[in-house]
Amino acid sequence: MDLLRMRWRDVVFAHWRVDAPTVAAQLPDGLDVATHDGDAWLGVVGFVMSGIRPRGVPAGRSFPELNLRTYVTGPNGDRGVYFFSLDAADRLGVSIARGAFRLPYFSAEMRHTREDDGSMTLRSRRTHADAAPARFDASYRQAGETFAPEPGSLEAFLTENYRFYTAGSRLYAGDISHPRWSIAEATATIRSNTLFPASGFDAPDAEPTVHYAPGIDVTAGGLGPVTQ
Repeated sequence: MDLLRMRWRDVVFAHWRVDAPTVAAQLPDGLDVATHDGDAWLGVVGFVMSGIRPRGVPAGRSFPELNLRTYVTGPNGDRGVYFFSLDAADRLGVSIARGAFRLPYFSAEMRHTREDDGSMTLRSRRTHADAAPARFDASYRQAGETFAPEPGSLEAFLTENYRFYTAGSRLYAGDISHPRWSIAEATATIRSNTLFPASGFDAPDAEPTVHYAPGIDVTAGGLGPVTQ
């Protein structure tokens, strides 16, 4: 059953290739690294969470969000996303997500702006008590026509994921639903990114693969334990 409805707007996907064993060392028991052509990927995904609300509620909350994630396979062979961190500029939303969805959300000071030239800027500084400090500061813009990722392509691997995993005393999974992504190639100027070391990874030393999506409507269901 769908519990939440929302729109993700002005989405930037910035992804870096990472050796699979490096990612595997940071995963909880029960999850395996998913790879594309032998490579694991770490992604920084930022967007504006617009109108997030429980089902049946006409108006919701809006705020910037930023996550560091990778791609995994669960015990039953189901592909999904594993989040190392999620920063959001909404204390209430962070509290609810940490409690109800067991996700590693952190409060942050964030600002998302659209510039006159069509580019967007996203700045984030984690402020959560007792959390590793993390900053992100980048500008990005669409650099081509939008398209639907082809099944089996790298673009589909990085974007078309409809399950997320999280771990506490045991492994849990939740599902989301939305239309297929419509994305475009993009450019990004990243001035600061300390999300990697804040989650135990070396800072990236290469340019990322960047995509942009104007927006998508999303529904999310509840969380349930995964049988291993």
